[in-house]
Amino acid sequence: MTAAPTRPVRLGSPDVRFEHLPDGTIHVRPSGTLPAYPARITARLEHWAAQAPDRTFLARRERGGDWQRVSYADALAAVRAIGQALLDRGPSAERPVAILSGNGIEHALLGLAAMHVGVPYAPISPAYSLISKDYLKLSAIIKVLRPGLVFAESGTAFAAAVAATVPAGIELAVASAAPNDRPATPFALLAATAPTDAVNAAAAAVGSDTVAKILFTSGSTGTPKGVINTQRMLCSNQEMLRTSLAFMADDPPVIVDWLPWNHTFGGNHNVGLVLYNGGTLYIDDGKPTPAGIAETVRNLREISPTIYFNVPKGFEELVAYLRAEPGLRRTFFARLKLMFYAGAGLAQHVWDTLDELAVATVGERITMLTGLGATETAPFAIVCRPDVTGSGIVGLPVTGNDLKLVPTGGKLEARLRGPNITPGFWRQEELTRAAFDEDGYYKLGDALKFIDPARPELGLLFDGRISEDFKLATGTWVSVGPLRAQLIAVLAPYIRDVVIAGHDRDYVSVLLIPDITACRAACDGLAADATESDTLAHPALLAKLRHELTVLAAAATGSSTRVLRAALLHVPPSIDAGEITDKGSINQRAVLAHRAELVAALYADPPPDFVICAEESR
Repeated sequence: MTAAPTRPVRLGSPDVRFEHLPDGTIHVRPSGTLPAYPARITARLEHWAAQAPDRTFLARRERGGDWQRVSYADALAAVRAIGQALLDRGPSAERPVAILSGNGIEHALLGLAAMHVGVPYAPISPAYSLISKDYLKLSAIIKVLRPGLVFAESGTAFAAAVAATVPAGIELAVASAAPNDRPATPFALLAATAPTDAVNAAAAAVGSDTVAKILFTSGSTGTPKGVINTQRMLCSNQEMLRTSLAFMADDPPVIVDWLPWNHTFGGNHNVGLVLYNGGTLYIDDGKPTPAGIAETVRNLREISPTIYFNVPKGFEELVAYLRAEPGLRRTFFARLKLMFYAGAGLAQHVWDTLDELAVATVGERITMLTGLGATETAPFAIVCRPDVTGSGIVGLPVTGNDLKLVPTGGKLEARLRGPNITPGFWRQEELTRAAFDEDGYYKLGDALKFIDPARPELGLLFDGRISEDFKLATGTWVSVGPLRAQLIAVLAPYIRDVVIAGHDRDYVSVLLIPDITACRAACDGLAADATESDTLAHPALLAKLRHELTVLAAAATGSSTRVLRAALLHVPPSIDAGEITDKGSINQRAVLAHRAELVAALYADPPPDFVICAEESR
């Protein structure tokens, strides 16, 4: 494997300069200069509509299975028509467009139309409408957003959420299935509006400081906060991407992508790089779950991507199909130049399997990259070198970004400054002031450390979230991020995620979030009709987890990495309780607060039977 070549891919230079200040602060600055970029993102739509009018920009499967395709020329015509409809109705910079439903062609065209005429839009997590039971998060967002128009792909699917949160005076637009109890404007009517010179005038008035989007992030506690995304942020960040992933200028990207557009990775990073570089986006209605991956695989059997983006769980689900289907492997790897993951660390066994399958199929490994960013950074900000990759490595700042590493609590806190950084949070001035330091750097809240302090040019490792770390009763700091990643790797595939406990306690313990499918496979003799609780209480599973915890405890270098007790969560994390974000990530503090009784049981003496104890603790 180590001798196998890597498929050639043209990438930008990783050269950076380091400046060490007397107080221990380190500045990391790329050596290059960011090329010029347009003042508004829809200038790229106009460019490609002129240069490649018939090229497919967006495609999505219709119910019959065929791809519905929208060319660049057709997209621009629709954007101008919908833009006129928005101007006629009165949404403005103070009364944005809100989109409740997920990825779709109507969603894309409405969002682009709003940005084209200078109206901000907010794509809101569908989970707040379709999974939440109390609609509290959606209600809070609607109140702070004060939209002039609300769109949902299906009026009936979103009817309950709309009725509970959207005032009657706000216009509702739907692509299909208008609700019975509320007037709704058909999306087709918006798209049939005849554009006038007012659209051209509105587009000409859009500048770099115009608010393009408001992306609501889950945050660590409380109500989601609206991150302002300006046109400068979107355009400069795409130029940063094009400078780093230089091959996109040679070969317009083709991607098959499910990542949600209400998040910056899917909506800014991926949709943006397709639009900016004249590529094609196949909208994937699959999901990185045992049930949802089948649709993704169906799409990848037909479409050969040039770049493939996913979260670690998505790659994990995909490799089983790649291993089983030679035809799928051939299609997937045929013209793939790059893979990219974000959101969490990619397990090494998944990474190794992808390498093995690529070499077996096309004789070459495919470069895998990752990095670090945030909704507030648009998001592309830090990326690893292609020759220095591995789980946990995030790399170095991209051209146009200035990274400041500030000594904080024994770690280096990451802060960023550049044209891709948000000016603040929508109608939340106090949060905005707290997010920046005295020099105007945005405080990421993440800690980083050098892979090798003697060779800083190799890049940086993720060193946890500053706000998640805590002290044991001994005064020893526990670094939650690295410990969490280690536990997930050790306990795979049975455990999807872990929550670290131990604040002011004598030792570290954990709550384990199980992968039920993998756990069932570990339980020899389990009845076919066994419940999830039966599975999680099965002696074979508990023995496996106890063994792994014992091995890990024996190898620990100190109390901050020695986990002595664990308990499986029989009730999944709740989005309404704030334990899980709409993108599926775990809010450590919320889980610990909501499961206080379970945490107390971890420290009971003697512990209850359901608590898994490493042998060392007995």
